[in-house]
Amino acid sequence: MLTLCAFGLRASAQELSKVEPGHFDYYLLNLSWSPEFCTLHDTDAQCAPRPGFIVHGLWPENNDGTWPAFCAERPGPTHPERNLDITPNASLLAHEWAKHGTCTTLSPEDFFTLEHRAFHSIVIPTLFADLDHEVMLKPEEIVDLFAKANPTFPTGSFVVSCGNNRLTAIEACLSKDTLKPMTCGEVHACHAQVVRIAPEKPAAHTTTAP
Repeated sequence: MLTLCAFGLRASAQELSKVEPGHFDYYLLNLSWSPEFCTLHDTDAQCAPRPGFIVHGLWPENNDGTWPAFCAERPGPTHPERNLDITPNASLLAHEWAKHGTCTTLSPEDFFTLEHRAFHSIVIPTLFADLDHEVMLKPEEIVDLFAKANPTFPTGSFVVSCGNNRLTAIEACLSKDTLKPMTCGEVHACHAQVVRIAPEKPAAHTTTAP
């Protein structure tokens, strides 16, 4: 089962708990690179059933780098299994609703419908499709690949997240009301000079991307 800590939750120092729902500036869509979890744990049983980029969450975010969390106690979606096409398991869905979804004014069904819209609005660069060997890229090169695959997104709307110099996620900033791509506020970004990108299948060798 995919655990939340596998993709590095943000430091709680910037959390704003019990903020009135709806009080935030924009959404941050976090797309975790699931093969990295598989590489760290070296077991197919714990890898996400959907390889590649998966939705960790659609997070309400503020321009100053803070974010609301656990804003209200509201029941989650009636049929969470309908969202397992883009998110690996029900426990992550429950956590994301409790921590982030409750900070919106949306119903659980509308929130996850919005999450689906956000996910499908992103074109994944071809490099990440059926990647069968580990590659190494600079964070800015990864951002450039996403920018070229999504030409309507403004500069600064994609952010790379990493841990131990390995790619863990790509994040995209979207407007609060219409999910229009926008330049991110103060979002923590990867500062590694080069990051390793784990393949969807066990790596046979390491090389640089063409």
